[in-house]
Amino acid sequence: MAFRSAALATLLLVATGPASAQTAPPHSLAEAVASPVRSPSLVARDAARHPQAELEFFGITPSSNVVEIWPGGGYWTEILAPYLHDHGTYHVALGDAEGDRTEAAFARIPTRLAEKIKAEPALFDHIRFTELAHGHDVIAPPGTADVVLTFRNLHNWMAADDATEMLDAIHAALKPGGILGIEDHRARPDQKQDPQAADGYVRQDYAIALIENAGFKLVGSSEIDANPRDTTHWPKGVWTLPPSYALGTQDHDRYAAVGEADNFVLKFRKLGR
Repeated sequence: MAFRSAALATLLLVATGPASAQTAPPHSLAEAVASPVRSPSLVARDAARHPQAELEFFGITPSSNVVEIWPGGGYWTEILAPYLHDHGTYHVALGDAEGDRTEAAFARIPTRLAEKIKAEPALFDHIRFTELAHGHDVIAPPGTADVVLTFRNLHNWMAADDATEMLDAIHAALKPGGILGIEDHRARPDQKQDPQAADGYVRQDYAIALIENAGFKLVGSSEIDANPRDTTHWPKGVWTLPPSYALGTQDHDRYAAVGEADNFVLKFRKLGR
């Protein structure tokens, strides 16, 4: 199946303004994280997301061939695209605008990020846009990716009954022995797992079994994004907490004090060919 170009066409239509290469690509991951090009609203989340430590845990280097799945607000894109610009390869797999509600929600990047890509070609013009959705599963040339990353998306795939297909697509993109790095909201181990993760939480043991069944082997876990204040019992599921604040101003200070969800960070190696 050939790559679909709709995502890139949409990007070019959304992005406006003259291009101006003002910033050189970073020489280190620390420089990429500290870049003044990053959006302040995303930088404010670093204390909860630990970007440098997490990417180092996954083994990302400047020459890595990386695929990121469904980048959402572009938190990781603003770090990875500049970091991989000169020596690596960076694929961004978006959703399908004509797919189900979840796939459509991830079919576009924010206008803010599109404008930044247009304005800073020296940092962002090497992004390769592909698509991951039901029936569209070639996210990179087969067997070429060193690392595939997905942040807080497994629960979305479970909700759409697409987890197996999505994991198969990731397995196909990775080279033998390639790494899948995954982060998601951690459910309590003493609760039965909802197969569709309606509250946005996934038991860590459930995630491991699901992913290993798709042809991977767990090779590491990190508690870098653990949050013991997250009880997982919230009126609107994980979206009650920041940054979503699904209840708006209701009990806002209480949920701000809890912080972002308790998240597992898992590293898997591809088995087989």
